[in-house]
Amino acid sequence: MARIVLTDASVSINAVDLSQFITSVAISTSEDVVDTTGMSSAGARTRLAGLQDNSVTFEFNQDFAAGGPEITINALASSLVGTVTTCIVKPTSAATSSTNPSYTFSAVCAEWQVLSGEVGSLSTISATWPITGAITKANA
Repeated sequence: MARIVLTDASVSINAVDLSQFITSVAISTSEDVVDTTGMSSAGARTRLAGLQDNSVTFEFNQDFAAGGPEITINALASSLVGTVTTCIVKPTSAATSSTNPSYTFSAVCAEWQVLSGEVGSLSTISATWPITGAITKANA
């Protein structure tokens, strides 16, 4: 079975390719668990999956130049944190295929740090945004 080492992930936020600034990306999916236990459950709980609750976490190297994270995200966040934006993530920058699927979703820009870092260190930004609606996977 093939393995992948992420060295060329593709990340587009609000139609801007921010791949060169991304150091980490994680798309997380989970489902609520709904208790359905009734009197005839023989003393054991029963459950069903409920609503999905998905999120995406980005780690950025901060840059204030045009086309960088601060300009792109601040355009969303400064005027209205809570703006919904389209994100597209792929394992590599190559064309979408069965071995390089794309994941497209709408995320709520729920938080943004304009600046973060210590003396003498690289300024990095971490943002976790809830995904609204479904995540669409494309293989071609």
